Amino acid sequence: MSMTAAELVAQAKLRIREISPADFHGDKTAALLIDVREPAEFAAGHLQGAVNIPRGVLEFQIDAHPAARRDAKIVLYCRTGGRAALAADSLQQLGFTDVHSISGGFEGWTWAKLPTVLP
Repeated sequence: MSMTAAELVAQAKLRIREISPADFHGDKTAALLIDVREPAEFAAGHLQGAVNIPRGVLEFQIDAHPAARRDAKIVLYCRTGGRAALAADSLQQLGFTDVHSISGGFEGWTWAKLPTVLP
């Protein structure tokens, strides 16, 4: 049975934890913040403190990051939340236990008028 990308994301969202932009912005707990968008998207604007590991290579590059322990808090975002949801689901399958996705992604963050880093 085939499914659409939207259905795949919806299924992933049933298995992950999402955090609202406002809740993440107010959370002072240390977290590894990963922007899973493409480098050009990241360069056009991103969240303060984010590292860019694109969705397409995340599973291959996550272990190279010094803060990426299996029990570390990891927060992911993309443009609207779909890629981050898939990435969070994938990291959980790899054994990461404290993974979150920012609901609404970068667009939700900017819509909430939270600070960003712009070029």
